[in-house]
Amino acid sequence: MPEFDAFTDRLDPEMCVVTAAVGERREGCLVGFFSQCSIEPVRFTVWLSKANHTYEAALVADCLGVHLLTREQHDLAALFGGGCGADIDKFAQVRWTPGHGGAVVLPDVAAWVVGGGQGRTSAGGEPVGFGVAPVGVGGRWEEDRRRSFASPRNSPRR
Repeated sequence: MPEFDAFTDRLDPEMCVVTAAVGERREGCLVGFFSQCSIEPVRFTVWLSKANHTYEAALVADCLGVHLLTREQHDLAALFGGGCGADIDKFAQVRWTPGHGGAVVLPDVAAWVVGGGQGRTSAGGEPVGFGVAPVGVGGRWEEDRRRSFASPRNSPRR
């Protein structure tokens, strides 16, 4: 629907990577459809394709990781958007750490949130929306914040 493009083109969200872990199995994929869906309590929804291995893991994972990429992180987007987890170990090629509930955290992204599942929803199409209730947050913005608070300008006055 070309007339709808005028609306969606203005949204222009950054991409994100969603990760899920079940036991030793780690999955992750590039996601273009995600949104905050509640202010209080804070909740997010990420939409995963049923054809994706991450979808299968997300169905049974205790927590999901939602990682916001910067526009410069093309390699990370290509890794998680182009390869199939059945063929390559995406996590062997990136730095990652275990997070709350066994979630996989990619600490080098702009920002990330880990959260427990808050149900699933379908809009009648192929992707399924997974609700995420945040229990942990981090990312490179933490380093920027620590640096700014450590600057002389922000030092307590004596």
